[in-house]
Amino acid sequence: MTYTEEFQRWLSSPALTEEERNELESIRDDEKEIQSRFYAPLAFGTAGLRGVMATGLHNMNVYVIRQVTQGIAELLISEGLQEKGAAISFDCRHNSERFAREAACVLAANGVKVYIFDGMRPTPQLSFAIRHLGCAAGINITASHNPPEYNGYKAYWSDGAQLPPKQAAIVEEAVSRIDIFDGAKLMDFDLAVEKGLIRILGKEMDEAFLERVLSQSIDTEPLQRVRDKYRIVYTPFHGVGYRMVPEALRRIGCTNIICVPEQMEPDGDFPTVASPNPETPGGFELAIKHARQHKAHLIIGTDPDADRVAIVAPNGEGEYVQLSGNQTAVLLLDYIITARKRRGMMPDNPFTVKSIVSTEMARAVSEGNGIPIHDTFTGFKFIAEKIAEQEKQGNNCIFSFEESIGYLIGDHCRDKDAVTASMLLAEMCAYYVDKGMTLFEALQALYDKYGFYKDETVNIVMPGLDGLTKMKGLMEDLRRGAKEFPDALDLVMVTDYLDGTCRDVKTGAVKNAEISGSDVLGFHFEGGSKLLVRPSGTEPKIKFYMLAHGSTDEETARFLDSMREFVSYAVKDYQ
Repeated sequence: MTYTEEFQRWLSSPALTEEERNELESIRDDEKEIQSRFYAPLAFGTAGLRGVMATGLHNMNVYVIRQVTQGIAELLISEGLQEKGAAISFDCRHNSERFAREAACVLAANGVKVYIFDGMRPTPQLSFAIRHLGCAAGINITASHNPPEYNGYKAYWSDGAQLPPKQAAIVEEAVSRIDIFDGAKLMDFDLAVEKGLIRILGKEMDEAFLERVLSQSIDTEPLQRVRDKYRIVYTPFHGVGYRMVPEALRRIGCTNIICVPEQMEPDGDFPTVASPNPETPGGFELAIKHARQHKAHLIIGTDPDADRVAIVAPNGEGEYVQLSGNQTAVLLLDYIITARKRRGMMPDNPFTVKSIVSTEMARAVSEGNGIPIHDTFTGFKFIAEKIAEQEKQGNNCIFSFEESIGYLIGDHCRDKDAVTASMLLAEMCAYYVDKGMTLFEALQALYDKYGFYKDETVNIVMPGLDGLTKMKGLMEDLRRGAKEFPDALDLVMVTDYLDGTCRDVKTGAVKNAEISGSDVLGFHFEGGSKLLVRPSGTEPKIKFYMLAHGSTDEETARFLDSMREFVSYAVKDYQ
């Protein structure tokens, strides 16, 4: 069916409301808009769905939600898991609660037991609820840090991690044959509650989650010593962290928490920020204003669904500077290791996990303390798989992260957890305040101990259908060595994570990589610097991760400059 025929099918469907039909009528003469909405359905995969909210096949709307949830229901029924059921949560975005209730109604109509939160909650709380309640699956309505017009649908499995490939493929197949208008079973929400098919989750689950979060606190004695002078500014970026994060900070003993009033009200329009992504430069402008006023030691900001967290701290020269995800991770990793050792709280057989595009400084810190570290592909579902794999062998994960400000501490969930990370970041900063140090001084001490590291990510946008062709061509060029590196970068090894081979450039010897099966290339240089390249799985862009390492700060900066030079040269013919 062509996109024009699909458009006409939607326009003539009796399922549409008058408002939805009028919306489609308004684009009748806009060929480009019709194509963008109806050229293909939103693809369902292990990351679920994400798209612009609108009436259309390639958009987020109630029809897409019902269709996919019917696929989830059929998966659960096929495995006899109706009674174990599914947990559902949602964030602050427009239509999130509506979509969550629609999903609950479809599951209930199929005889699947549903647990749904009574209001918006952090993403890690959904992962926790699945594990805590023994559910078979979970659904989270969120688009994380995407622009306001987006929403998304994340599906989870019984371990609290995102849906594994096998189950995702089953759902995808089911969705392909379920009619988007009348293929999903429906049931009235209140009736389903009355029949006991839908159970509402409230404060009791908040307390259970907070209990597990607080159990990850390691050493609050320094915090107690500095509590009267220690000041934290917190912003949820208009998102769902507005209650849980301040409460966790209060419960470990933080008494001076300055919440950014302009950003504490959940709002799907995110009115005070250009982007709701805490990684975006300028996003902390309001928070820094309050930090200067109160002379705060730390600024914490969580993204709209509170699974990712970024921090800003004074640099000792009167300026508040944002730390990168890698810098934050290294500080947190070092703190967790040293504090656990200091308190005698290190578990048996500890290990850590990071994504391959994250800083190698984490390897230096972890292995320098005798703790193995494992690499995974980008995406927390891969980190969750690695944790589960190691746990079966009797090992215990003390910290996992990816450079895009996602951190997990503890075993209560299997996704990024900004609530627990925020609590430990506050505890860590108090430890350094007690020692008379800023976080930047603490980071410098780690550089002095482990060497200098600098990282930078370049995103090259390649939009449209031809963008996929360009990305494929660039990756092919890089694979066959068509692009030469500057003289300052002495290439020693190339890792192709698609087939899992590591090739020694000097000798030609080939060995197996720790992981394989993803379209990622890694270029390793003499001295420890490396460049990783991968097409994004969710956006029309190709990403270059530059991870520089040197014996001095200046040498590291030069390596980073050389990698920037290479990236500019490599993409020149594809822009």
